[in-house]
Amino acid sequence: MTRPEHASWAHGPTLDELDPPASPAAPPDATRLVRRAHELRTVPVEQLTTEDLRLLLGQRVAPAVLVPRALDLLADDPWCEGHMYPGDLLSAVLRLPADHWARHPEDLVRVRGVLVRVDPGHPEHPGTDGPLGQALVAWQEPGGR
Repeated sequence: MTRPEHASWAHGPTLDELDPPASPAAPPDATRLVRRAHELRTVPVEQLTTEDLRLLLGQRVAPAVLVPRALDLLADDPWCEGHMYPGDLLSAVLRLPADHWARHPEDLVRVRGVLVRVDPGHPEHPGTDGPLGQALVAWQEPGGR
């Protein structure tokens, strides 16, 4: 898949446009999470909130398109959060499969730049607890990323 340039986000393309094929409507018996993920594919990428990005990346939806957008937000504030906890977007990004980072080394460089700004003394730092703490530990281990 060809990745969009950042400037293209300003024109309002959606995930259905940037990551074809367009997603069909969620089935009637779909969970709220699945329905929301389907709905978000029709929202312009530039309008996706931190929570929207967290939800979509947590479901592994279009990471090639969404990770650069998420990294833009994380570069400003590594602790930015959706509706779960401080740093939940960073946690979703760090939990992406290793093959994403292998295919997109520019994202790997950028996420490492974010990680050097994650201060262990910050009051929101989870230590080794919870999903973010576990993800941070995994990235620090040999063979981490």
